[in-house]
Amino acid sequence: MPIVDFLRRNAAAYGDEVALVAVNPGVQEMRRVTWRDYDLIEPAEAKPFRREITWSVFDEKSNRFANLLMSRGIKKGDKVAILLMNCIDWLPIYFGALKCGAIAVPLNFRYSADEIVYCLELAEADALVFGTQFVGRMEDALPRMHHEIPMFYVGNDCPFFAEDYIELTSNCSGRDPMIPLFERDDAAIYFSSGTTGFPKAILHNHESLMHAALTEQAHHGQTHDDVFLCIPPLYHTGAKMHWFGSLVSGSKAVILQGVEPKTIFRAIHDDRCTIVWLLVPWAQDILLAIERGEINLDEYELSQWRLMHIGAQPVPKSLVTKWKSVFPHHDYDTNYGLSESIGPGCVHLGIENIEHVGAIGVAGYGWEMKIIDPSGNEVEPGSVGELCVKGPGLMTCYYNNPEATAEVLVDGWLLTGDMARQDEHGMCWLVDRKKDVVISGGENIYPVQIEDFLSSNPAIKDVAVIGLPDERLGEIPAAIIELKPDFKHVTEADINDFCQALPRYKRPKKIILADVPRNPTGKIEKPKLREMYGADKLVDQQVH
Repeated sequence: MPIVDFLRRNAAAYGDEVALVAVNPGVQEMRRVTWRDYDLIEPAEAKPFRREITWSVFDEKSNRFANLLMSRGIKKGDKVAILLMNCIDWLPIYFGALKCGAIAVPLNFRYSADEIVYCLELAEADALVFGTQFVGRMEDALPRMHHEIPMFYVGNDCPFFAEDYIELTSNCSGRDPMIPLFERDDAAIYFSSGTTGFPKAILHNHESLMHAALTEQAHHGQTHDDVFLCIPPLYHTGAKMHWFGSLVSGSKAVILQGVEPKTIFRAIHDDRCTIVWLLVPWAQDILLAIERGEINLDEYELSQWRLMHIGAQPVPKSLVTKWKSVFPHHDYDTNYGLSESIGPGCVHLGIENIEHVGAIGVAGYGWEMKIIDPSGNEVEPGSVGELCVKGPGLMTCYYNNPEATAEVLVDGWLLTGDMARQDEHGMCWLVDRKKDVVISGGENIYPVQIEDFLSSNPAIKDVAVIGLPDERLGEIPAAIIELKPDFKHVTEADINDFCQALPRYKRPKKIILADVPRNPTGKIEKPKLREMYGADKLVDQQVH
């Protein structure tokens, strides 16, 4: 069955119940401002904003958008790009595209005008939906686009080059077009994170989406009484596929704009959220706010909160240990996945395996995994190799890129590019990205291992380890360290003393006290760090 059938079922079974809540803690009146290179919309006056829709309204809104698309000539197999911040209309628009048989193409809200044009043309988009925050970028993008496509605008003051989504859909039929959909039909194009240059277009079919939904529900046991707090961007596979568990169970979800600890706790309190998916920096900020007394847990109703899980990047064991000491009743899960292996955990720890925290775990529901050497042979337990996964959620291909597809899809297995090992308990441990391994004096050094060690230091908020060029050793490991606010007095010498517990060859040869940049899905932007702290900037500096 296609995933849109879950929406139809929920509308019939739970039509009057709340499906989605959108919460923005501080916007309603808006003004346009310029921030860096982006034209943004910012609150003129902070006013809490909240909006709800029921399952029947959700379903009807998706039907109206599907019919609007069809009235503009969009047909099965065409591509509909979505460039929106998280909002109440995001998911109905996504499902409207699917319901008319189109391929949904979510775009990263950080994309520049050049990247927007690149992705629209790479995906061969036939229509675009965009929001208020992107008017300036779209104005810049228009002259660079090679062909015109229908553009629908979500917001007030529709620009001259687009059509008003709200006005048009209000005049469209709310009847379901019931376009026949099958598992092998193309469903969505997602883009790689873009931390290594312009992204690749990743094509998935309806079987992938369906399996993501079933995997999430199997891993975390969502029931109709659960309430999921969705904070990460919906354009990314992670956030949306974790929400798919709510879709399967017909339960409420809260879409929150804002990552401040107090904002998160207020949303959990107000809507009695039971499941929260966090990124590492947000979990760190929460623990730090509690530690500093900025969050008083007694002020919030949290007894219903049963599960916290993290994905998108390696999770320091020290972080989870600290979290469990503060929230001992929480179940915890680590979710490992890629956009190429869609959704919530082709490998996951599992809430039953908390004693193995630090590992990414075992093959997820319906998935297989193995670890191979450069020749493609499985390695012995304990040895490091490349992690490969296989299952119903694998991408069909990199769209219009058969060469790149052939490099990573081999005999039905996806070569993830992540180095890993499997312990005596069958648990998989992520060692590092294949391309991030530092080779120093012929020795392989895995930055994640050093990062995990440094994260146990109570003064360190965030850390990234990269390789820097060195004439004698080829590369040396350098640690970029972001200190907690109360530990600004900590010096490079203090960090070097702490690192004496590491084997000599793993000790960072350079300590840099600075902010650690992460993208919207929580991944450390190591290419940016390599550019910032490359040989041209460090060659004359002393190596510690």
